Amino acid sequence: MHITLVLPSVGRKGKKYIKTWTMEPLAIAVLASLTPADVKITFFDDRLEDVDYDAPTDLVGISVESYTSKRAYEIAAEYHKRGVPVVMGGYHATLVPEEVQNHAEATVIGDAEPVWAQVVDDAKNGRLKKVYRAERQTLSSEMTIPDRSIYADKKYLGITLLETGRGCKFHCEFCSVTAFYEGDYRRKSVDLIVEEIRATGSKQVFFVDDNIIGDVESAKELFTALIPLNIKWVTQCSLNAVKDRELLDLMVKSGCVGILVGFESIAKDNLVQMHKGQNNGAKDYSGALAQLRQRGVVIYATFVFGYDNDDAGLIQRTVDFCREEKIFIAAFNHLVPFPGTPLYGRLKSEDKLLIEKWWLDPDYQYGDISFYPKSVSPDELTRLCLVARNEFYGVRSIIERSLDFHANSKSPKWLFLFLLANFMLRKEVMEKRSLMLGSES
Repeated sequence: MHITLVLPSVGRKGKKYIKTWTMEPLAIAVLASLTPADVKITFFDDRLEDVDYDAPTDLVGISVESYTSKRAYEIAAEYHKRGVPVVMGGYHATLVPEEVQNHAEATVIGDAEPVWAQVVDDAKNGRLKKVYRAERQTLSSEMTIPDRSIYADKKYLGITLLETGRGCKFHCEFCSVTAFYEGDYRRKSVDLIVEEIRATGSKQVFFVDDNIIGDVESAKELFTALIPLNIKWVTQCSLNAVKDRELLDLMVKSGCVGILVGFESIAKDNLVQMHKGQNNGAKDYSGALAQLRQRGVVIYATFVFGYDNDDAGLIQRTVDFCREEKIFIAAFNHLVPFPGTPLYGRLKSEDKLLIEKWWLDPDYQYGDISFYPKSVSPDELTRLCLVARNEFYGVRSIIERSLDFHANSKSPKWLFLFLLANFMLRKEVMEKRSLMLGSES
């Protein structure tokens, strides 16, 4: 049997793609590791290469997110023209399965580990079911080491992606991860994580967990086990890490050099509305940032605009805050109502959705606003987000923030990395804004 795995792009715009979006596709490598050894696998990364629809195959597996769903359906249609069955899974397939089922012979709802072997066997025997549902939670014993051999001959960013756990215990209104895992968090066994790191041979690791300290005690166990490996790593982490000095010190000792933190807003009222009670606003942020800076940890701060108090003044104060705190890099994103999230349900019930299925709209571009904000118009919110990005990644701001000698410029190497990251993101501000979902046609 021959299976083709495909990772769709957000959109196809000639041969060029957003550079920072070309990281290793970990979910595809997991699928490859779950596939029986007697099954041949071909992998196409639509971000980097053209999909060869005419290459012989018996089954196509496509991982779907909301931003890539339109392109995924286009790819599926090409295979259907050739009589090849398609199975789809991923976040979008789990959160809006009824839509995805219209484009696939089979849909995987939930994690792949409990059901993928059955999908393959059923396809081999010509008895694919319409839906495969992972009823039980994925346990550590079911999680596997990804098969990274499928990355061969593909040019990804030079950092190894690795997963230590899934889900998040917080209940942020806009988060598709929370909607997917229903506020649950599960950790891989520490022994398996260490084994995987050693197998990669990499010393530069990005732990892709949505919140690596989702279970604080197991996080401490993990960080302790990482110390002898002598790696440098970055991750995504909630800000409450700084409240536990032992945890924070273990993170740094084990090789943590940077974290992505979802600050989301400097306004407490916004944080309450988005159900992000673990954050307390700008005053609390400054103290937390000081602790991280003292330990040499750089920060990728993310903010989301579109909640009720987000007007031009608050957005400008957010940019000012990031410049004053000398944040390494930052994202100023507009609020996106992903389907299946509490946010989407609330906006729909309040009749505030400007485009109900924005991910399928033929005129939708990455960066467009698909709902009616309270304090500004959709077009004004788009403009303000762009202004925020342009100011933060302006040359003067980059120079000012480079003067943080505790973290951003703690060595000539880190100064180089700081400048490289900031000028890359400065360049990509407009590239992302003009990207259409799906193909150009």
